[in-house]
Amino acid sequence: MTDHGPVLETERLILRLPRIGDFPRYAELLADEEACRYIGGHQPAGGAWRRFLQMPGAWALQGFAMFSVIEKDSGRWVGQMGPWQPFGWPGTEIGYAFHRDAWGRGYATESAVAAIDWAFAQLGWDEIIHCIDPDNLASQQVARRLGSTLRGPGKLPAPFDEARVDIWGQTRAQWQHNRTRFA
Repeated sequence: MTDHGPVLETERLILRLPRIGDFPRYAELLADEEACRYIGGHQPAGGAWRRFLQMPGAWALQGFAMFSVIEKDSGRWVGQMGPWQPFGWPGTEIGYAFHRDAWGRGYATESAVAAIDWAFAQLGWDEIIHCIDPDNLASQQVARRLGSTLRGPGKLPAPFDEARVDIWGQTRAQWQHNRTRFA
């Protein structure tokens, strides 16, 4: 923990609270129709700015939210990962979204391990979920790698209530077992 919140480190990544300098890459993510297809759709810069402010706001008011994920070698923002539970959400989620140029590098799994560890240890959560569009095969693969299993269809609160999502998840005890493959 620093004066600016918790900082998690993995072999290749730093997970920290969002900073204003992260916004240009975040805006690129939300401008990319393919990259944000399953996370609410693309947004122009103004919409991206409003969505960007959700995470710092959640950190300030709830004491947790998704971390910005930074490549250690380059210092570049590559995505966001971490605990997420807006009002009416179907559970305590570990959510994620990554810039397209970070896809296929294992960053989602690597950062999720750190975020899940942190959520169980620091937030005292008893389980984690992932809300995943049934067509999002890449996110399903990440969930499987982490040891999460498909629990069935879920429902998000308005204004996302028309979105199709499956709930994937695991309990704290299941994570303790699954975590051993990442040691």
